[in-house]
Amino acid sequence: MSTASRHVIRRSERPNPQAKFQEQLRSLPPTLARISPGRPYPLGAYWDGKGANFALYSEHAEKVELCLFDSAKAKQESARIPFVEQTDHVWHAYLPGMLPGQAYGYRVYGPYDPANGLRFNPNKVLLDPYAKAIARRLIWDDSLFGYDIHSEEGPFSFDERDSAAYAPLAQVVDPSFSWGDDTAPNTPMHKTIIYEMHVKGFTKLMQDVPEELRGTYAGLGSEPAVNYLKNLGVTAVELMPIHYHVNGDFLLKKGLTNYWGYDTLGFFAPDPGYSAHLRGLDPVREFKMMVRALHDAGIEVILDVVYNHTAEGNERGPTLSFRGIDNSGYYRLVPDAPQHYMDFTGCGNTLDMTNPRALQLLMDSLRYWVTEMHVDGFRFDLASTLARELFDVDRLSGFFDIIHQDPIISQVKLIAEPWDVGPGGYQVGNFPAQWSEWNGKYRDCVRKFWKGEGGHLPEFATRFFGSSDMYQWNGKRPHASINFITAHDGFTLADLVSYERKHNEANGEENRDGSDDPTSWNCGVEGPTDDEGINERRRRMRRSMLATLLFSQGVPMILSGDETGHSQGGNNNAYCQDNEISWLNWNLDDEQIRLLRFVQKAIQIRREQPIFQRRRFFHERPHAGDQAHDVVWINVDGSEMTEEAWNAGFTKCIGVALFGDDVDVDDWGEAIDGDTMLILVNGDWGDPIDFMLPDLVDGKPWELLLDSSDPTAEKTEHAPGTPYTMQSSTFVLFRLTREADVETLPDIPR
Repeated sequence: MSTASRHVIRRSERPNPQAKFQEQLRSLPPTLARISPGRPYPLGAYWDGKGANFALYSEHAEKVELCLFDSAKAKQESARIPFVEQTDHVWHAYLPGMLPGQAYGYRVYGPYDPANGLRFNPNKVLLDPYAKAIARRLIWDDSLFGYDIHSEEGPFSFDERDSAAYAPLAQVVDPSFSWGDDTAPNTPMHKTIIYEMHVKGFTKLMQDVPEELRGTYAGLGSEPAVNYLKNLGVTAVELMPIHYHVNGDFLLKKGLTNYWGYDTLGFFAPDPGYSAHLRGLDPVREFKMMVRALHDAGIEVILDVVYNHTAEGNERGPTLSFRGIDNSGYYRLVPDAPQHYMDFTGCGNTLDMTNPRALQLLMDSLRYWVTEMHVDGFRFDLASTLARELFDVDRLSGFFDIIHQDPIISQVKLIAEPWDVGPGGYQVGNFPAQWSEWNGKYRDCVRKFWKGEGGHLPEFATRFFGSSDMYQWNGKRPHASINFITAHDGFTLADLVSYERKHNEANGEENRDGSDDPTSWNCGVEGPTDDEGINERRRRMRRSMLATLLFSQGVPMILSGDETGHSQGGNNNAYCQDNEISWLNWNLDDEQIRLLRFVQKAIQIRREQPIFQRRRFFHERPHAGDQAHDVVWINVDGSEMTEEAWNAGFTKCIGVALFGDDVDVDDWGEAIDGDTMLILVNGDWGDPIDFMLPDLVDGKPWELLLDSSDPTAEKTEHAPGTPYTMQSSTFVLFRLTREADVETLPDIPR
C-alpha cells in the first residue's frame, strides 16, 4: 500500500466532536441561538445592523462549522455553529443579534487525501477568505500545519493537534463610514505621476508626524505626510501590499519580518500591523480616513495586490485558510500529482484563476476595494500568472474577460507587472488594451545608457518616447508604459550608482538572495567614499536619471526615497528589513535637499508642459524646417542626426527638439499648444562636450530650465548657433518660448 493511500481519512472514521459543543450552543444568547439559513451571497461575514450573514465557499467539504471566539486572546472558541444550508457549494447561515467586533473562524470537514489534492482537517481553525478585518494575527505554532511536521511521512501524515489558540481570526465589521464629499481625483493616465511607497517606511521616521501615528495608515493620511506628497507634485501613491499578510516563521526566528508584505492571506482586510489602533478606530476606518485625506489633496491611491499566490506555500506549508477550506478548488495542482502545487510565482503555490470561484474571489476583492475603500487602481504582482489558462499566458483568458466587462473595475487604473517565473512568463508589451505595464525594458535600457555603455542610443530614443515598438502596434497609447528606473525590488537609485555588488548580509542568507544586477555601477569605489569627485558624479547621475524618467513619454514611477537619496547600504532585496535600512530618514542634509528641489522642479515642469503628457506617440519628420513634424533629433554640431550617426556605437551625446504646436487635443477635440522644448543628453563619462544649439525658429533664443550637472542653475538665455558646454553624464532641458515661468517651489517639511 502506498504512503498516500494509508493516510486517507474520512469523516466517518473520526469521532463526532459536535456533541461536546451542543451545550455551549444552547447557552448562547437567545438572539444568537435563533439561527436561520441565511443567504449564499455575499460571501464572507456581512453585518446588516440586525445580525450577520456568514457564507463560505467549499465544493468538496462535507461539513462546515462557524467558530465564535469571545476575544482575540481566547485560546478556544466559545461555540461551534454547524451550517446546515448549502447552495451551489456555498455554506451559509444567518445569526441575528451578532454585533461588529465578533472574532470568528471556521472548521471544515472532509477527506484528508493529499494524493488526490484534498487536505481537510477540522482540527485547524481557518481564516475566512473574505474576512474584512483581522481580529488576531497568526501566532506560529506546529499545530498550524495540517500534517505532522515531525513525521517521516511528511505532508502525507495527519496532524490532530488543535490550532485554535494560534490561528488567525477574522472579525465582523460595521461597513458604515461617512465619506462626506470624497471625490476620486480621476487623474488621466497620461497625466499621472506615480510614487511607489511603503505605508510604514514612509512615515516611521518623519518627525513632523505625531509619534503615535508614524508608520501607520493614519500617519500617511496626516497633514505633514500629505503635504510632502502634494508639494513633491506626484499625482498617485502606489502602496506596497497592505492586504493582511503573514510573517514567515523562518524570518521571525532570525529576528526579521516580511516587511514588503508579498505573502497575502486576506485579500479584503487591511493589514492590522499598519494601524495606529487609536481608540474607537479600527484598521478599516483608519484606511478609509487615509484615502479621504489623500483624495482631498488630489492624490490617487493605487494598491499593489498579490492575487497570484497565498502565504500557505507548497505542500509543506501551514493550513491557515484556503488549503483547509477547499485545497483543490483554490489552488492549481499538478495534474498527475495533485499532492504538489503548480508554482508560477516562486512562492510555493498558485491560485487557480481557471476556477470560477477563485476568480470570483479576485473580482469581489477588487470591487470591494474600489466601492467600499475608494481606491483608484491596482498594480498586479506577477500578473502573467493570473492570465495562465493552463500553462501558457493567454491574452484572451477569463481573467482579462471578466476584468474588462466589469463596469467598476474596468474604470480604474490597471497596471500589470507583466512577468512571472514560469515558462513564457515575460510578457512586457503583450497585455491587452486598458492595461498599463511596468516596462522592464525601459528600466534596463535607461540604466545601461547612463552607465555609459555604448550601442544603446537607438533603443534609448525609443524608450524615451514611450516604447512605441511595444505598444503602438496594438492601438495602445504611450501611457501603457509605466516607466521606472528603480522599484522596491532591487537597488535604490543612490545604491545603483554606489555599488556593483549586492550587500544583503543582513538578510541572513549569506548574501545569496537578491539579483546580481549587471546594470549597477559604483563610479570607481564600492559604497560610501570621501572622494568628492566620485560623490559629485553619483549625484549628477542620479539627477540625470530622474530627469530622464520625468521627461520620458509614458507614466513615470518614482521609488519613494529616490528623490532624497535614500540608501539601503547596498541591500538590493530588503524584503525582510523592517528597520532603518528600509525606513526613510527625513534628517536631510544640504545635498539631499538640493536633490529634492531638483525633483520638485522637474515634476512641476512636466505637469505644466503638455509636450510631456501626450496621449499619442510622436511622429518624426525628416526636415527641421518643416513645422508639421513633432520631433527632430540633433547632433552635437547642431545638425540633424544621420543614419550613420544613429548606428555609430560610440555615440552617447544627442539632442532632441520637441515642437509644441498642436501637441495634443483636449476632451472636446480642441488643439492643445505648448512650448517647444530642447533636450540634450550626454551619457559619456569623459570630458565636457560643447553642444551647438540649433536654430529652429528665426533665431529665437533658448531658455535654460534645468541642468543635472548644476541643480541650482538659474534661467538663462542662450542664442542658437552658440555652444552649450555639457558635463559628462548630464541631462539638460531648454525651452524656446517663455509663456509661463516655473513658480517658486513650496517649502519642504523637515
